[in-house]
Amino acid sequence: MSDWFLGLEGTPLGETLATALALMAAFLHALFGALQKGRHDPWLSRGAIDGCYALIAAPFALFVVPWPEAHMWPIFAGMMVIHVAYKVLQGMAYMRGAYTVVYPVVRGTGPLFAVIGAGLVFGEHFTLVQWLGIAVLLTGIFGLAGYNLRTVTLDRDRMVPALGFAVATGLFVALYTTFDAYGIRATADPFTFLAWFFFLDGLVFPWVALRRWHGMADRPPVVPLLQRGLLGAFVAFGSFGAIMLATRLDDVGEAAVLRETSTVFAALIGWLVLREPVGPRRAALMALIAAGAVIVERGG
Repeated sequence: MSDWFLGLEGTPLGETLATALALMAAFLHALFGALQKGRHDPWLSRGAIDGCYALIAAPFALFVVPWPEAHMWPIFAGMMVIHVAYKVLQGMAYMRGAYTVVYPVVRGTGPLFAVIGAGLVFGEHFTLVQWLGIAVLLTGIFGLAGYNLRTVTLDRDRMVPALGFAVATGLFVALYTTFDAYGIRATADPFTFLAWFFFLDGLVFPWVALRRWHGMADRPPVVPLLQRGLLGAFVAFGSFGAIMLATRLDDVGEAAVLRETSTVFAALIGWLVLREPVGPRRAALMALIAAGAVIVERGG
């Protein structure tokens, strides 16, 4: 499997597969965000998801894939620090704002930073058309933020902090996208990176969630929480795994931007599943974000 996958690097088929993987990651990441934001406390949901995918990944990391090379351990350490910070910021954003408000800003802010990071780390450079796509995407993002600030009345005093945490989370989305892309390219076997990523990344937040659960006066039942965690684990494998493989096959910046079509899926999930109002203007702005991502992909 690894030899076949590595043989696709730099080929037209590899580019096509990278695009398909990024689109799959977009849909699954929107679903993943809805699972974390859903009816459970987002800290508990994140802990359950992380714990489940760490347990599932452990036997693959320890007994199936080749052992990581020595130079990978500092990379894994940096990865854990970045992802913990990202999850903390995301949890703070989700605690303060509605999913359809926070998620587009998080996912839309990330590509700008990711494109800059990809240029600095990997020497990738966007065309004029692609920068036009970034401008369209950012217009949608900041238009959405301004619309939300004008129209949201419930917990309005928490909206500005929610958007602030969302932008900071977007920065860390770009940071982990660039850093993880560097990591998956630094190892001979990309599936070694994926197995160890999920194993190590899932070791911290279960303890955060457990401590929070113990401190609650009204503790939610464990079984439904674990069921959500198990479902979220498999969604995470598809979402994070797909985007990491896409960055191995193709440009990091393009994959990161294309993934942000997840805002359209997020709007649909928020409306159909979470019963959050979207409205035609907000939906149009989310579509503008997605259109910017498509322009970036087509302009490459």
